[in-house]
Amino acid sequence: MKVLHLLKTAVGASWALRQTQQLIKLGVEVHLALPDGPMVEKYQQAGVQVHVFDPSLSISKPWKNIAAIKKLRSLVKQIKPDIIHSHFVATTLLMRIGLIGINVPRIFHVPGPLHLEHDFFRGLDLKSAGKNDYWLASCLWTQQKYQDCGIPAEKVGLAYYGVNASDFTFTLGSKELKASLGMHEDDFLIGMVAYFYAPKSYLGQARGLKGHEDLIDAMAIVRQQYPNTKCVFVGGPWGNTESYYQQVQGYARRVVGDACVFLGTRHDVPELYPQFDLAVHPSHSENVGGAVESMYARVPTLTTNIGGFPDLVSDGITGLLAQAKSPSSLAAKIIQAIESPDACQQWVTAGYDKVQQVMNVEHNAQQVLAFYQQVLADNEMVGDEQC
Repeated sequence: MKVLHLLKTAVGASWALRQTQQLIKLGVEVHLALPDGPMVEKYQQAGVQVHVFDPSLSISKPWKNIAAIKKLRSLVKQIKPDIIHSHFVATTLLMRIGLIGINVPRIFHVPGPLHLEHDFFRGLDLKSAGKNDYWLASCLWTQQKYQDCGIPAEKVGLAYYGVNASDFTFTLGSKELKASLGMHEDDFLIGMVAYFYAPKSYLGQARGLKGHEDLIDAMAIVRQQYPNTKCVFVGGPWGNTESYYQQVQGYARRVVGDACVFLGTRHDVPELYPQFDLAVHPSHSENVGGAVESMYARVPTLTTNIGGFPDLVSDGITGLLAQAKSPSSLAAKIIQAIESPDACQQWVTAGYDKVQQVMNVEHNAQQVLAFYQQVLADNEMVGDEQC
């Protein structure tokens, strides 16, 4: 089986490297089109046949799309893939527009639910799809959403972007963080690890996508009852959003004084995670997000009840779930964690087992391969009917 993958970035997105590595082990001939960047060499070392160009639709520079479409069509005719596997909205749109008239099954592996939560972008996805198009959801919410929109169940598979425990190395035993914050060892420390994404007005966002402001407001509520509690925010501004990052810091100072500490971009996150008493992921939209990392780090984990978080976090069993965009709900769950140290340890154990089960890289690659086989069988059947 020969499959052409489409990526819009060669910086990060290590989940795609893990997936393609496993597919090669399963006997798939993997080709990959992506821009030049530091990940190109890693793909080549993994045995992926790399083709360097940007296969994504450009909105800001539309004149570039003509060349990209020509390159993609030429590449498809050269490789003759059995399936084309796209991983982003922008690469999917270029694939659908650029390959009109080329009869190859096409899969959109949906990295997150954000575009499905907005009418315009959801409509763009659904209306641009044709008879050759299929979807691979990477969480149960996304899979169900497509079916709710009228896509037949057999056209929507499920395959998580796997991350095994061996992909992380956490350093246990350090207690320097609390001391550096002027906290006693038994004071409660909350940690949030996420970049700062400025609100996008065209999506109707008034606060950042990751929910930093919600956690700040929750801290104000928690400290009324537990005044020694503190929260550290790990991560800097994403892209050109320094002004937003500064804005959030100013908001925190006004609301909770020095109870929230901003550590900026750090390269010692594996050392920081085990020092948190609770990891909080208050996102407004997310797939499985940072919950994977904190659960693998064996840290009690609190998330919002959106997207793929509930695939990993069952409230009171593998962690805690709060209502999205609700500081009061976040605060109540934080207080529950503070007051339930024994239960927290039970959640950690169950959470570790759950994330190992759901996010297993080898199993996820098997999910992808099984969907490939289903798509090819479906197309063969359609071809037979047309004959």
